[in-house]
Amino acid sequence: MTEITATTTATKSRAANVGLWTLQVLLAAVYAFSAFGKLTADAQNVAGFEAMGLGTTGMYLIGALELAGAIAMFVPRLTGLAALCFVALMIGAVTITWIAVGGALVVIPATVGVLAAVVAWGRRDSTRRLLAQLRR
Repeated sequence: MTEITATTTATKSRAANVGLWTLQVLLAAVYAFSAFGKLTADAQNVAGFEAMGLGTTGMYLIGALELAGAIAMFVPRLTGLAALCFVALMIGAVTITWIAVGGALVVIPATVGVLAAVVAWGRRDSTRRLLAQLRR
């Protein structure tokens, strides 16, 4: 009976890990694509950030954070913390989008934020270990 439970737990753990890696790759692609437009000063991004009152400085800063986070999605030690930072970034994106534009456009950052929250929760043990190591 114990052997079956251990096998079932290992299978579920493996499936969860594969699912989290899939989400991590998806998030990395979304954020890398998003960062590219910001860091290359795409006209639509410039106009959007000007309309939100963040200007080009805000655009470049957020683009750099998105690119750094996209890279961190592939570094196991940093993944949980990066996902947690993405959650905070998406809370800001939802808030600013709601204030500046409103309506249905809020769904996009909200959905990405929920996916980042799933990864942050799934990788919370690595975040705890990283923070414990930094406190030493």
